[in-house]
Amino acid sequence: MISRFIYGIDQLSKMVGHAFAWCIVILTFGTSYEVFVRYLLNNPTSWAFDFSYIMYGALFFMAGAYALSRNSHVRGDFIYRMWPPRVQGIVELSLYVLFFFPGVLALVYAGWLYGYDAFKIREVSVNSPAGIPVWQLKILIPFGAGLLALQGVAETLRCVLCIRDGQWPPRLHDVEELEDVLVQQHAGGASGAQEGSK
Repeated sequence: MISRFIYGIDQLSKMVGHAFAWCIVILTFGTSYEVFVRYLLNNPTSWAFDFSYIMYGALFFMAGAYALSRNSHVRGDFIYRMWPPRVQGIVELSLYVLFFFPGVLALVYAGWLYGYDAFKIREVSVNSPAGIPVWQLKILIPFGAGLLALQGVAETLRCVLCIRDGQWPPRLHDVEELEDVLVQQHAGGASGAQEGSK
């Protein structure tokens, strides 16, 4: 039951993360267009800066839960990785309760007030004369923080399972770290060389 709940939250984070990953493609085309018209046609746009931070901001806010579901947030794991899984689970559970949830729930609350105020006045950017609307980006703050909090619930349940079972439950994987791929290839190549020498 707990594993199915974790899986459901992981799937939600994956769907939202994959949907907002398209912001990178849109941002790439928009920035390429700006470079083309600025340097080749000598006719820069008035909206490129606002466009770039809206696209990147949307990706940043909404992909945080996806990154957490894949254990991709930065950590100083040069000591952590040497600990037994149960110790890792106890430390992570403590850190989620003491630091993660208070910070993320504060972000949900403050982000809602901030985003709602921007929505009420239909806030536009002050960085360009084009008056690009930015309220839609600011309203994403509480939603992104809410998804992060929900993924945090799944992560705390992972910690509980790890403490109980002595090993981390499996995660969804759709992207592999290059380091892991190289280790697997090297291990496969070494075992193949040993078999060939027999």
